[in-house]
Amino acid sequence: MTERIGRRRLLIAAAAGVGALLAPTTAHAARRDPAQPGGQDPVRVLEQAARPLRSTEPGSDTADLRPLGAMIGDAKVVGLGEATHGSHEFFAMKERVFRYLVEEKGFTTFALEMSWPAGLRLDEYVQSGRGDARQVVKEALGGSPWEREEFLHLIEWMRDHNRRHPGHRVHFMGDDIGYPRVGDDLFERVTGYVRRHHPDLLPRFTELYAGLRPLDDGAAYLRRPLPERQRLAADAQQAFGLLEAQRDAEGDEFTWTVQHARFLARTATFLACDLEDAAAIPAAMVYRDRVMAETVAWWHRHTGHRMLLSAHNGHVAYVPDDPETHPKAQGGFLREALGNGYVPIGFSFGQGSFLAQDKSLVGPWKKFTVGAADPGTSEYTLDRVRRTDYFLDIRTAPAEARAWLDSARPRRSIGTEYPCPLTDVPIGPSFDVLIHLHHVREADKLR
Repeated sequence: MTERIGRRRLLIAAAAGVGALLAPTTAHAARRDPAQPGGQDPVRVLEQAARPLRSTEPGSDTADLRPLGAMIGDAKVVGLGEATHGSHEFFAMKERVFRYLVEEKGFTTFALEMSWPAGLRLDEYVQSGRGDARQVVKEALGGSPWEREEFLHLIEWMRDHNRRHPGHRVHFMGDDIGYPRVGDDLFERVTGYVRRHHPDLLPRFTELYAGLRPLDDGAAYLRRPLPERQRLAADAQQAFGLLEAQRDAEGDEFTWTVQHARFLARTATFLACDLEDAAAIPAAMVYRDRVMAETVAWWHRHTGHRMLLSAHNGHVAYVPDDPETHPKAQGGFLREALGNGYVPIGFSFGQGSFLAQDKSLVGPWKKFTVGAADPGTSEYTLDRVRRTDYFLDIRTAPAEARAWLDSARPRRSIGTEYPCPLTDVPIGPSFDVLIHLHHVREADKLR
């Protein structure tokens, strides 16, 4: 029961915009690896598949990433995870990989486990350069684990790229219905369109959105009675359906406005879940991941962009860290939508520090440190493979290595809350590619 309560508290935190959800819920003791076929040492066979990673820092020579590019192939969406929500190397590596994919593979969108309006705000800066980048990041990502210098660096690079390459512009988008700090601007994008093109419908839209706009304080919104939240969700859904039914011929403006209204309806629906009912948590978890996947798929279909999707390991994976209370992950939905056009890459690490929140899930993100992994854990074996950081293609690994990767053993998956127990889902069925870093440090606070 206490494990379910912990999961429920994290989901409420995600809905309120306090923190991103992803923390395993079942504790496991470390144990020895199962015997390998033919008595093979897993370190030796994993070494055969490992490719050296020279650096996680963006701007360095990318020759070592060429094998990773071959592993990605013609994928339309690449999910790049993180084993913690607050380690410098994970964040820096995302920029390094994205820059490589933009420059060598034609990728054009960076998608983040953040809300749709936050993505719009960041993309406006990336396209126009108006305003101060640091202030824009604070406004769009404030309070999240991504309000860090590393993401400011990424945004600044994206803006500079667009200035230098106007014919190959990159974009930023948010795909999440967590962190629902929706200011009045997004509502105005919908009602403004209705005012210009369907003025007779404006009174009805004003009425339907009256109790919902703005939605900039998720915690306060969740304190409203459940029946009220359910009524407001029905109103938002009705507004979306009413707009979609117009089937306007105005083109792109209509398509984007429908997407804005869709996000408002889905966010209200998510916030209308009874998060105090443990039995309702799995459905809420699946809804959130399904919506994130559908938003990414919509963007890809509408723009034609190849995309890097940044989220926690447990969201980009084919299978979730905790199947009991999180039955299906975003990566599973994306595989269904895109087939082999979706490639998930997971992260693991040997030791180091990261940022998380304590059990209260309030206040600042704090630094935590973990030492070398215990024998019997996945990280213990992965950390012995080679001295340099490395990556490997799980799909083409030797049979003995694949057998080890497909076997369940404890591994780290650190989300918003720490301490948290290890998870026991095998690596092999979760990802196509794995990146292992020997040491990580906490991400840099945005100054």
